[in-house]
Amino acid sequence: MTTTDRDAIIRNTTIHHLLRRFCAGVGVIKNSPAMCLLLFALVLFEAVVWTYRETILGLHGLDAFGQPVDGLMRFVLMVIFASSIPAVLVLLGTPCGSKRVRANLQRIGMVNDAGEAPVLVSRLKDKNNPRITVWEFDPCGLPLSVWEDKQERIETILHVIITKIAWGEGRKTVYMYAVPATADLPALFQWRDEYLRDKNFELVLGESLMGPVMVDLCKIPHILLGGSTGSGKSVLLKLLLMQALRKGAMVWIADFKGGVDYPQTWSGLCEMVFNEADLLDTLDKLVRMMEQRKAAFRSMGCANLDEYNQKVGCCIPRCIFACDEVAELLDKTGADSERKKLLAQIENRLSTIARLGRAFGIHLILATQRPDANIIPGQIKNNMDFRVCGKADNVLSQIILDNTSAADRIPKDSQGRFMTADGTVFQAYLFDEGQL
Repeated sequence: MTTTDRDAIIRNTTIHHLLRRFCAGVGVIKNSPAMCLLLFALVLFEAVVWTYRETILGLHGLDAFGQPVDGLMRFVLMVIFASSIPAVLVLLGTPCGSKRVRANLQRIGMVNDAGEAPVLVSRLKDKNNPRITVWEFDPCGLPLSVWEDKQERIETILHVIITKIAWGEGRKTVYMYAVPATADLPALFQWRDEYLRDKNFELVLGESLMGPVMVDLCKIPHILLGGSTGSGKSVLLKLLLMQALRKGAMVWIADFKGGVDYPQTWSGLCEMVFNEADLLDTLDKLVRMMEQRKAAFRSMGCANLDEYNQKVGCCIPRCIFACDEVAELLDKTGADSERKKLLAQIENRLSTIARLGRAFGIHLILATQRPDANIIPGQIKNNMDFRVCGKADNVLSQIILDNTSAADRIPKDSQGRFMTADGTVFQAYLFDEGQL
């Protein structure tokens, strides 16, 4: 690209954004009575200056040689008055600090082939969450992947914490959702019963900078949790199960530590499974239940559990199978042929539920801390649509989220800090089992 071509591109971009800011300024005037009054005052001031220009400028009684001076002053005033209103409109349509933001983005190499950095179009508070500021940019041809790759550098140079980066309509703009760098999640969010959602099967996990993080099992049926030892994964699993129980679900928990992690209170509310043989029986029961529901739904012409319950006027409960360490369960290392056969059957039942359970109200919540890609079969993992990862190494983060973001963005000394697959970081609620 020649210098002439580059200059032409930069000139066209400048003209485009001047026009855009002019239109934005017109919008500000339309929507703000105060600004409209300010513009009217400017026009009135200019009218007064023009009417009394001779007195103000001391041009009374000019001789013949002074006439050109009067003409020149008229011309100058006309130019000033004609350009002042567009200039004010452009100024009103320009986000505060846009020049500094663009210069900072240039400093970290956020430029296209012509050397242009993204242009800040607007910066407004999010309507749904006043803690969040929405930065709208003209990306100047930079794809979303560049923004994501340079996210940490953008946060540093602009002194913000980015919660989300997304395309605008038609991929013409990029929206960056951010809070000031001084804002951060607290290390502890205590669960309160008022957090329980009224909506059918919406479960709350914790708080992000954008507000509560939740998952609706009616829409996203299965959950995969990951995190190394001490990440708070087991506490998060219990939080989800507690909410499911309060919403009337039937819960089965596979715990091969003999119930150490689940005190007697849980045994009275859930069905506990302590060995592989009982686990296979439990999964067989769930698969049979799924087939029975399938036949019942078909006979009534219903597509899912909620539709069937509404049509028949009954309340068939949702069923949840949870396992705190699924990798430990499915690991065939060192197993003899008999045990491998048993594990294959267990894996097959889990795959069936993962594939077909959504419509029939049968859900999986599986957790793991093992960074082994061969442990969780693709047929199960691919159907776990909602994935959450706590502090982890690159391998475990890749297994759970299909990227290493959890390893990069979650502090190694944190507890209860998690990340969802869409990049949302949140602090899980700390649930006291005495609240069951």
